[in-house]
Amino acid sequence: MSTTTSTTTSVTTSTTPRALRRRDFRLLWAGESVSQFGSATTRVLLPLIAVNTLNADSFTMGLLGAAAWVPWLLIGLPVGAWTDRMRRRPVMIVCNTVSAVLMLSLTAADWLGLLATGQVLLVALLSGTADVFFRAAYSAYVPALLPQEELADGNAKLQTSESAAEVVAPGAGGVLAQTANAALGFLADGLSFLISAVLLTRIRARESPPGHEERAGADRSLAAEIREGIVFLGRDPFLRTILACDAAMNLFLAGAQCLAIVFLSRTVGAGGGVIGVLIALTGLGGVLGAVISPRLARRFGTARAVILCAFCSGPFGLLIPLTTDGTGLLAFLVGDFCLMTGVVAGNVIIVSFRQAYCPPDMLGRVSSSIRFVMYGTIPIGSLLGGTLGTVLGVRDALWLLYTGNALCALLLLTGPLRTRRELPVP
Repeated sequence: MSTTTSTTTSVTTSTTPRALRRRDFRLLWAGESVSQFGSATTRVLLPLIAVNTLNADSFTMGLLGAAAWVPWLLIGLPVGAWTDRMRRRPVMIVCNTVSAVLMLSLTAADWLGLLATGQVLLVALLSGTADVFFRAAYSAYVPALLPQEELADGNAKLQTSESAAEVVAPGAGGVLAQTANAALGFLADGLSFLISAVLLTRIRARESPPGHEERAGADRSLAAEIREGIVFLGRDPFLRTILACDAAMNLFLAGAQCLAIVFLSRTVGAGGGVIGVLIALTGLGGVLGAVISPRLARRFGTARAVILCAFCSGPFGLLIPLTTDGTGLLAFLVGDFCLMTGVVAGNVIIVSFRQAYCPPDMLGRVSSSIRFVMYGTIPIGSLLGGTLGTVLGVRDALWLLYTGNALCALLLLTGPLRTRRELPVP
């Protein structure tokens, strides 16, 4: 498929929000909103429990950060081809159910006083595996519920909910960790996955048969289908350039994020409740980013907006290593808030572009190939962060990691985005 100007039109964003008028999308949105709230609580609760209750060191925190993302390295590529062969909604329902069982197992272990580092790492690994399947199906399922002109609005709604959960839930996770009520947090997360699964069962829209059943050569090997997605991604200069930048950013941010709780708790001396509130407030940056992303795309053009978000947000991360106790916590708040604003705003635009740009019967494979690279860098980054934190000290490691993240924006200038106002749509 050509990506030249003569055969493409520009990505446009709807000026009138319409996605929530559609019942099936509302069900998907409601289920994801509830699930994201539970998961956001657990993302703060688990590392706090690991640090304060299980006495995990920096390297163990790196392992915990890596465990949830290792499955992307192991099965990220074939999952895309598998989900292109299957209807997406049943896959999502099964994944949510499995995740619920895993969270409830942590609830039971904590109530019985049997919670251990090994179980936490195992649950992170298995829930990460379920997440690989869910995300591959989810990304390809949204375009089945919304027409192309409503994708940007729908993705903005989904991202706003995710960011809003990051505002409300972390405070709850911090308080639960501080008051030794971790089981309640795990229970809430498990129930949120079950609610999401139930809402998915109520969606009425019928999916089209998997694309491979409609094409000649449906009996091709899985390897051939994976290769087709990789070749499409590798040959397209827009997808390739954006992926290089996103993957590099993920590498450095994963390393920094796995050290964040250790940094705030042990280096800065903040309590669990304060940490939860800080993370919640910085999550407002994600909400802001989701809200302003369509406006940025209309004002500057989608290609220029992606570049603007990357270059303007990265340098704010350099405020985070300056954090100290008391009023010095403002450095963390401002730095992470502005960083989140740019990252989320850029992500909304990029995801909407990919969903409109990729052929529907290849979207699962292309999306999983992208996530294989992007998310595959996260366990590497987490281990890198844990190692740097152990060798250099946490604060010096953060200086190095956030500097690397800020420089990643330069990668966007190596491709065709630098000469365009809009990203293309076939």
